[in-house]
Amino acid sequence: MDKAAAAPDAPEPNAASGAANPKPQRVLACLLCQQRKIKCDRRFPCANCTRSRAQCVPASLVPRQRRRRFPERELLDRIRHYEGLLRQHNVNFEPLHPTAVTEHVPPPISKSSPDAGQSEVCSPNQATTLKPRTTNLWHALSQKNLDAEHDDSSDDESEDGFLHDGDDLRGAVIKKAWDNLMDGANGELANEHHLLFGSPASPTKDDLTALHPQQAQIFRLWQIYLDNVDPLFKVTHTPSLQARIVNAISDLTSVSAPLEALMFSIYCVAVLSLSEEQCLAVFGSPKQELLAVYQFACRQALVNCRFLQSRDHDCLAALYLYLVSVKPSTDPRSLSSLLAIAIRIAQRMGYHNESSNAKCNPLEAELRRRLWWSLVIFDNRICEIFNYKTATLAPTWDCRTPLNLNDFELRAETKSSPPVSERPTEALFAVVRSELSDFVRHSAFHLDFIDPLLTTFAQAKNAAGRTSPSGRRDLPELQRAVEEMFRLCEPENPLHFMTMWTARGYLAKIQLLEHCWRRSTSSAPQPDSPHDPVVSYARTLLESDTKLMSSPLMEGFLWHIQTFYFPFLGYAYILQRLKKRPGDDQAELAWESMSDNYEARNLDSGDFIHHPFFTIFARMVVAAWEAREAMLVQYGISREVPRIVVRIKDKIARMRSDFAEQLGVGARTAVNPDESVAPNTRPLNLGGTAAGAQCFTAPTPSFPGYPGMQCDGMMALDTDSLWPTMGLGFMPNQGW
Repeated sequence: MDKAAAAPDAPEPNAASGAANPKPQRVLACLLCQQRKIKCDRRFPCANCTRSRAQCVPASLVPRQRRRRFPERELLDRIRHYEGLLRQHNVNFEPLHPTAVTEHVPPPISKSSPDAGQSEVCSPNQATTLKPRTTNLWHALSQKNLDAEHDDSSDDESEDGFLHDGDDLRGAVIKKAWDNLMDGANGELANEHHLLFGSPASPTKDDLTALHPQQAQIFRLWQIYLDNVDPLFKVTHTPSLQARIVNAISDLTSVSAPLEALMFSIYCVAVLSLSEEQCLAVFGSPKQELLAVYQFACRQALVNCRFLQSRDHDCLAALYLYLVSVKPSTDPRSLSSLLAIAIRIAQRMGYHNESSNAKCNPLEAELRRRLWWSLVIFDNRICEIFNYKTATLAPTWDCRTPLNLNDFELRAETKSSPPVSERPTEALFAVVRSELSDFVRHSAFHLDFIDPLLTTFAQAKNAAGRTSPSGRRDLPELQRAVEEMFRLCEPENPLHFMTMWTARGYLAKIQLLEHCWRRSTSSAPQPDSPHDPVVSYARTLLESDTKLMSSPLMEGFLWHIQTFYFPFLGYAYILQRLKKRPGDDQAELAWESMSDNYEARNLDSGDFIHHPFFTIFARMVVAAWEAREAMLVQYGISREVPRIVVRIKDKIARMRSDFAEQLGVGARTAVNPDESVAPNTRPLNLGGTAAGAQCFTAPTPSFPGYPGMQCDGMMALDTDSLWPTMGLGFMPNQGW
């Protein structure tokens, strides 16, 4: 037998060199390891199956088809490169993706906007400067000149999180590796969500399903949400979400974890928007019991959808709505910490970065912007209560303000944004409050409160003739633009009415703060004039709130006004100004404005009178009136006692009497009047001008929540007693 016959499998001498050493066939992880998402040693049987005494079933030997990269990637890279060359040589052109490279043009609040006549095509230098772009660490390490925004667009690593041959390290690979680690982890790593919401042993799916209300009540809660909550936040898309909820109700056991968390959060805010009487009439249960059940279920649903790691919009929206629902009963310091977590999650998902939003379809991008602005505005409001310096409302991010669009104009299949409406839409409230907040975050007075170093941003904008990305140069122009927009609104429409008076009150608050900030930072002595323009700002703040609280149109939105807004700065400035200058030419109007607001909010009823804040508030009112009463007596003038003073004194007298009866003492004079109002606060002196004046002296007066700002008319405010009370407690049903 010859050698050829003896070795039939030997390669021929003239065979290609590549065939001499064939590439070994790829061995895949076994089926059980793939299902458990753990690393397999790719032997048969594998170590994991041997250890667990399970049958090791090898995967199919058909090699896994590698996911093809985006076929137009090379073309897009070339176009991007050529566009960069055109910008470098100052050549005007229309970019392929204008939303990613041009300056944001805000919704047309007014046709007479000062920038309305400017061309919409920005110059190449402007486009290069204004393009939101971040440097990607993984691209820098791989020494590739790729756009950072495409780092996550293709995720073609293998199923176990490792790279293919020839791949570079990318952010998507790192994320997949962490996902695989956490999915396959047992013990502490897999259950870290209990750090915030309960024990690591979460209820089962059946337990959560049992906490859903009946189908008829789900539809009722959904409708309440659409009427009372959604018009104010717009963090969900009604047409698409309604279809998903209808499908979920048919089989609650198979609903996805993020959607289930969102549904429970909707139940929470829907119940919050109802009164106690409405809850009993509609659901047959007290409001607090319903809130306790649905908030517990929402917490567990958030744990089930791994909210600390999730990149799902529904999950983040559920967390936001849950935090809104617990606001009235939560210490603002605790709520601020939870909001910081939600904002950090949103930042990890790129909500604050417009370049990340621009990669999404118009519907998803708009929902991201709405949710980001809702989170930031909520956080800013909470920080105003106890620590203004920690607010996220700053010019350090570039997310655009929401567009003036209806939900039905946004569809998932739409590839380009619809034209922005010039008339009011169902997103009016969200758009206007975001535009006003955008103005504030670029204002010098606001930045000086949160971080003086950030004032360089405002100075740079002022040097360029702008104070905000919306292109408005100053506050008066912003006011004119907003009022021009309101000319198209219908005052009989609840949402339009809510937007108009909320915006007017917010603008008055901005004017008050800016004016006081300018006074406090000015080195020139301030004249003591009987006419103070800031009093008119404070009156507008109170009167706008009174309009909202007293209008029957606000029945569905009253919960939001009570939960988020209380015009404390208006009261504080007016009372201290009238105590110092009781003969101010706006004194009569100011007392009338305060009386109207006090009655509209019904502040001397309910839990408010037992709150420590009532002690301080009563002191301020009585001291201001005593100063004016002394002036009137001096000049022989007779005036009717303001209603707010009459009601406060009457309430205090009744509280003293009730307190005396509780102690078993017959005479009211035997009771310490200080303890009858607030036993756990500083002594309360309401009798005598001298005593009233003494209790308001302060070594370091400033605005609560705005450290370091002193203002004429606020100098007598006792912040030593006021600020700790405001920060440590909460005002039930009054938004403070």
